[in-house]
Amino acid sequence: MTPQTTYRNQYRAFAFDVPETRLDFDIRDGETVVRSELTVVRRQSDGEALVLNGDDLDLRHIALDGVPLEGNEYSLDDQSLTIFDVPDRCRVELTVAIQPEDNTALEGLYKSRTLFCTQCEPEGFRHITFYPDRPDVLSRFTTTITADAAQYPVLLANGNRIASADVDEAGRHTATWHDPFPKPAYLFALVAGDLAVLEDEFVTQSGRTVALRIYSEPHNIGQCDFPMAVLKRAMRWDEERFGREYDLDVFMIVAVEDFNFGAMENKGLNIFNTSAILAHRDTATDERFQRVEGVVAHEYFHNWSGNRVTCRDWFQLSLKEGFTVYRDQEFSADMNSAVLKRIEDVEILRDSQFVEDAGPLAHPVRPDSYVEISNFYTNTVYEKGAEVVRMIATLLGRERFRAGCDAYFERHDGAAVTIEDFVQAMEDTSGIDLARFRRWYEQSGTPLLTVAEARGGDTLELVIRQSCQPTPGQDHKQPFPIPLALGLLSDGQDALGDAGAANGFDVVCDANAEVENPNADGTLVVGVEEADTIVTLRNTPADAEVSLLRGFSAPVKVDYPREPAALCRLALTDTDLFGRWDAAQTLFGKAILDTDGGSAEQQALDLASALAEAALDAPDDGEAKALIAACLDLPGENQIQEQAPGTDILAICDARNGLAERIGDVADWLALAEANMTGPFQATLPDMARRRLKRQALYYAMKHLDRTNPDRARDLLTSMLAESDNLTDRAAALRGLVGLESLSTQERDTHLDVFYRQWSSEALVVDQWFSVQARNSLPGGLDRVQALEAHEAFNLRNPNKVRALIYAFALHNPRNFHDGDAGYRWLRQRIVDLDAINPQVAARLARALVVWRRHDAARGATMRTSLQWLQEQDLSTDTREVIDKALA
Repeated sequence: MTPQTTYRNQYRAFAFDVPETRLDFDIRDGETVVRSELTVVRRQSDGEALVLNGDDLDLRHIALDGVPLEGNEYSLDDQSLTIFDVPDRCRVELTVAIQPEDNTALEGLYKSRTLFCTQCEPEGFRHITFYPDRPDVLSRFTTTITADAAQYPVLLANGNRIASADVDEAGRHTATWHDPFPKPAYLFALVAGDLAVLEDEFVTQSGRTVALRIYSEPHNIGQCDFPMAVLKRAMRWDEERFGREYDLDVFMIVAVEDFNFGAMENKGLNIFNTSAILAHRDTATDERFQRVEGVVAHEYFHNWSGNRVTCRDWFQLSLKEGFTVYRDQEFSADMNSAVLKRIEDVEILRDSQFVEDAGPLAHPVRPDSYVEISNFYTNTVYEKGAEVVRMIATLLGRERFRAGCDAYFERHDGAAVTIEDFVQAMEDTSGIDLARFRRWYEQSGTPLLTVAEARGGDTLELVIRQSCQPTPGQDHKQPFPIPLALGLLSDGQDALGDAGAANGFDVVCDANAEVENPNADGTLVVGVEEADTIVTLRNTPADAEVSLLRGFSAPVKVDYPREPAALCRLALTDTDLFGRWDAAQTLFGKAILDTDGGSAEQQALDLASALAEAALDAPDDGEAKALIAACLDLPGENQIQEQAPGTDILAICDARNGLAERIGDVADWLALAEANMTGPFQATLPDMARRRLKRQALYYAMKHLDRTNPDRARDLLTSMLAESDNLTDRAAALRGLVGLESLSTQERDTHLDVFYRQWSSEALVVDQWFSVQARNSLPGGLDRVQALEAHEAFNLRNPNKVRALIYAFALHNPRNFHDGDAGYRWLRQRIVDLDAINPQVAARLARALVVWRRHDAARGATMRTSLQWLQEQDLSTDTREVIDKALA
């Protein structure tokens, strides 16, 4: 069947309301029978038939108000059930049979190991029973689950449990759950299994006691203490920052090993991938601890931004996801270091979202059409969507933004709404006209700011020109309104705004745009709204340096020619700490691309040396040392190639590695690493910062020792691997060992085998083990990955394993993946293999080939050949949409 395109402008409200939904699941080995009873109320008396979505369902019974229907009273096809002559109000009764054990796509109800669970967003509920599977149909659900009590002692669904009982002598039992809040079908959840539970409670701001429960398989329950503490912090933070209180009597989380996403915000019953919820020093790195913190908060925050107020249609996906990503980013910033969180978020944008915006899959934050909605769970919708919300918050200020959020929640509680409703609430409460700002939701692509600087006497002029390259379906763009945060530095001090005045400067800023000093500090925000903006700074000191795009105030690229020495000074002295990191990244990027005839490299080496010296005296405040480590981390190959499309990716890999080796020679990195050793593991910010700086210093130390004293390099890493009391350090040691060019293959394999035998019972640690090998840039990477595909621990049906091995190699090992065409031919076959198992996973993997136009002509042509081969295969709608767009 030819895939159908869905268009935003063709939206029609569903012809019926479904105020009540009753579901009865009879779970047995090999088959689950689902009985549903829908209360259906016609919205308009126009005689329209009732059309229910359904996919791969065995219809056993259908009745209206208790009367079975004859064959001529309804029709059934591959995707829907249509019931004719439906009265204005009736009760629809359906019985279907499904086979969750055979559901490898992990949509709807499926079995993960010994556990039954669901994933219904975006359109998984239609794999469970016939239903109006769309986000604008909200219903109150009552769910009964019956299963074997020995195999499935825990039976969970949305809402509050209202009944439970043993039902027969065969050892079966039942539980009934009722959710009093109307919700769309995508928020439905069910879990049945043998689960352990960690319990706690939370007292809301109004004095209600909420039971908190995190469920996992028994062997994982010891890894749930950290996420429980995070959950309680998130609940309190959402009350204080956004005024949002939890509404049910219980909040539950279940950890599942087979899951397509990181987690799912089902009302009152969140389901999590184990990789996003389990956290223990032996099984999670510091980065994983922070990811768990962010994801737990994100899914909880959805209770209001997504559940209580949901989307009218899937084109509005960023309404809930962009807003909630912004909320979880703010939470993590408040719980940790705001600048480090900002750096982390910008790295994701530059590594992934900017690449997406520059390629054939570019789309607006609010798309206009789709073939398969699962393909639009993208960095654009999530991360860029969050940046759009952040800009609104910047324009309004914290108080007015909070008022806008309050109005949005109060107006639309219990409704399915649009992005326009969100923006309207912001306009109404602030009095600010956001008509032009809506372009951020409507236009795809990343704006480029080209900055020309001119100085004369004590006057500094910036001519800022914005542009945006054509993207699919959008050849011409209107100027984006861009809040451009701007600073001016003199001798390490702010010279603009209130801070500049306090420092004794009298710099005057004129512009053909609105200029504000919203935080009464050294940062001005220039409202860049036209194609050309001129900013004139008068009374500027002779040594003044411009600090541009402070805090990454807008998701834009900047082309601002600077001398390497100026970038080095900014990286060491900018009062905007994000600006320090950004200047360091820009300088290192210039050095890797060698665009300045070698001067950038010398400045990059000087910067690295200065940062190493500064690190020795940096305070243990949980931020300073981690910031230095972040500044020392070289930009990735994808980011570098994005700056210089058409550059040979292998040349970039070699240049980046060469710079790392030369940085390894400019400081005593080993002494810095030893100065940041930690005692017994603690998941505190100061300890995490020390471990991060230690790892970065060891990386450069090993670049030096691998060439000058390989025995010492091997001994140091071997000792670290054996003696570390946490996975952060163990993984760093293992990664360092297998990356030593001086280590023999036999030694490398021995270390890997010992590590695997020690941790083979911990699935997440095994994922790390796979990933370390998949990302290893030493020659022979494809051969190693192909051998690992046959390993006893690898399972193509488990998304985490696929991400750890196949994704990691194709997306994070450019040196090996792009070495000849063997990697492309291997990947295209894996895409076909995965497409038959799990189309969503296959479609995401196909994105590794989509960027073929960014590469040099010869390599791009080879990648395109593999895409053309894929286009000829029998693929799912999910994967075919990606391939077709890549070749368009």
